[in-house]
Amino acid sequence: MSDLAIIDPNLLAIVKGSFTTEGMPMPFVQEIFLIECKVAGTSYLNLKEIEPNLQIDEILLTRREPENEFDEFAILILTQKGEKLGYVPRDKNEILARLMDAGKLVIAKIVEKKWIGNWLNITMNLYMRDI
Repeated sequence: MSDLAIIDPNLLAIVKGSFTTEGMPMPFVQEIFLIECKVAGTSYLNLKEIEPNLQIDEILLTRREPENEFDEFAILILTQKGEKLGYVPRDKNEILARLMDAGKLVIAKIVEKKWIGNWLNITMNLYMRDI
């Protein structure tokens, strides 16, 4: 039993469809760049423990929150461990939300991170994973 590994379902969702049933990589899986933006709302969270583990080019997960009381197009940004980092900014999320609602997989990658006072400024690129 010690040879078994627990696979994070969020990570599995990222690579879903990227491999054949025999485990071979599929050649035509593409990441289509959509937009670069900041992670919104980081100043409302205590990210001091999470930040040291965030790496440039790290893949971040996205999750739609259609029932969000403040924004019907809200898209939550999470680490691969499921830790909340913030949101896609409201002025940039409608088209991305519609893509996700249509079943498209949208992921983010960290471009830059830096502290400005107590605010963690995270720049990310968002991609649609075309399978």
